Amino acid sequence: MASKTIVFIHGMYMTPLCWEQWIDRYRAKGYTCLAPAWPGRDLPVETLRQRHPDPQLGQLTLTKVVEHLANTIHGLDEKPMLIGHSMGGLIVQLLLQKDIAAAGVAIDSAPPRGVFTTKWSFLKSNWPHITPFASLSKPIAMTFERFQYAFVNTLPLAQQQAAFEKYVVPESRRVPRESLTAKVDFKKPHPPLLLIAGSIDHIIPASLNQSNYTKYASSASVTDFKEFAGRTHYIIGQENWEEVADYGMTWLNEHTN
Repeated sequence: MASKTIVFIHGMYMTPLCWEQWIDRYRAKGYTCLAPAWPGRDLPVETLRQRHPDPQLGQLTLTKVVEHLANTIHGLDEKPMLIGHSMGGLIVQLLLQKDIAAAGVAIDSAPPRGVFTTKWSFLKSNWPHITPFASLSKPIAMTFERFQYAFVNTLPLAQQQAAFEKYVVPESRRVPRESLTAKVDFKKPHPPLLLIAGSIDHIIPASLNQSNYTKYASSASVTDFKEFAGRTHYIIGQENWEEVADYGMTWLNEHTN
């Protein structure tokens, strides 16, 4: 019997709230939807902002996030399908190689070890949280100006401001730093995986997603790639997000039935 459970995995500077529209859309199609928070992210956005700089957040690592989500998945009655965005996309890749999910969709996936680009937009967007000149234990807050460039570079100002105020929270520097050494075994058999890219994404350029996908070339497992034109890093909330959500839904249905 095909899985009808979907676990949505948020990325950096976000909480599960970023998936609210997707969850409503998938539930309307009969799916059981879960959006577990990263450790410490199960609080209102306003509270997380007020706590900055939170020493506990400063200790959060990618390993802790992956372990927390893996434990959540192990507690389910069936292997779920996974949908992750940005760092959540990389987490989908890491969880699939543990063989605890039926399939996965990685949207604008942060690159694992061995996948890199020197494209200026990538370096500019990521440098503030991976710079070696800042203390790893000091969390970083996303400024509106950086959010404009890295996430919502083509959206009208009012939409940029609304998204920033509703969703953005401080982040641990340890998570992105550790992601630079996160190991994906591209040759290892894995459940079906779809990688999705936005053509005008600054922080995770489409070419970087393409490189990530190409690394799976020697694997016999199903691995697909889809690039959406005119999409920024805010692809899951930007206008016409429904097209991306429905494409992922259709793909998951085709590869889990």
